[in-house]
Amino acid sequence: MTAERTGAPTRITDVAALAGVSIGTASKALNGTGQLRDSTRQRVKDAAEKLGFVGDARARALSSGRTYTVGMITTDSFGRFSIPVLLGAEDALSAGQMAVLLCDTRDDHVREAHYLRSLAARGVDGVIVTGRSADARPPIDVSMPVVYAFTPSTDEADVSITLDDAAGSALVATHVRSLGRQRVAVVTGPERHRSALRRADGASSVLGSHLVAPPLFGEWSERWGRQAVDVLARQAPDVDAIVCGSDQIARGVCDRLRESGRSVPGDVAVTGFDDWDVMALASRPPLTTVDLRLEELGRVAGQALLALIDGGTAASASVAPTLVIRESTVGV
Repeated sequence: MTAERTGAPTRITDVAALAGVSIGTASKALNGTGQLRDSTRQRVKDAAEKLGFVGDARARALSSGRTYTVGMITTDSFGRFSIPVLLGAEDALSAGQMAVLLCDTRDDHVREAHYLRSLAARGVDGVIVTGRSADARPPIDVSMPVVYAFTPSTDEADVSITLDDAAGSALVATHVRSLGRQRVAVVTGPERHRSALRRADGASSVLGSHLVAPPLFGEWSERWGRQAVDVLARQAPDVDAIVCGSDQIARGVCDRLRESGRSVPGDVAVTGFDDWDVMALASRPPLTTVDLRLEELGRVAGQALLALIDGGTAASASVAPTLVIRESTVGV
């Protein structure tokens, strides 16, 4: 009588018998080891799925010398950036049957050191480092594979998967120019931030002589967006489009333009950056913006880490964002 009929736990011997292979071959097929034919490996996996076989993680770890766990270190307590990156990384890592342990350091170096010691003690196979900022950070000092996602390492020898901010802002600048807008302003975040600079540079490279003034740098906030409209009212009152470095700034810009009696997008087209639903969809009107594709970024980071864990190589890469068109530029 089989384990399937009696309700007894399915053993690897049952899987091997159904697949018509030895126990050793079944083990290699399920663990992704050994030199097996693809057809044999698939036959064993099909048998395991049919029988509902669940492997012993402890035995698997002992036989492979791996724990099939990965740590993720983040400074993003709110989860705005780290959660999408985590979801994408899990998609890639689950293909290698890996589990992810998320550790929030809350921007505390002592807490980060504690988590790194804890992850090392657990024997994780690798670490993904991420955060809420695109500014480079010092590398972590661990003796295992590491990939930096969204927040790059200052060490160019490390593998960093980043966002192409300049390409994203070039997309929205090209979009507003395609609408016939002639006098365009750029309003973005703090000049000390890498993403603010690159977003300003990307838009400026497309706008050229249609840029009414040098990019305005300020805060990542609605308040700064409102203030920037007042600045532009004095510097370039006939501005007909404003390219913003974040959705928060763009929402403030829209609010202040409306209060000033100017319609969006009738008088002034407005674009954001980030595609943060809380801001982009709640804005009046909803914002044309840039999707950061953070899940894809996390997926690329997860694939890079898997390659390193398997003893291969991986290279730094940049993920291209995409344009999301809504009513703040094209009306209804």
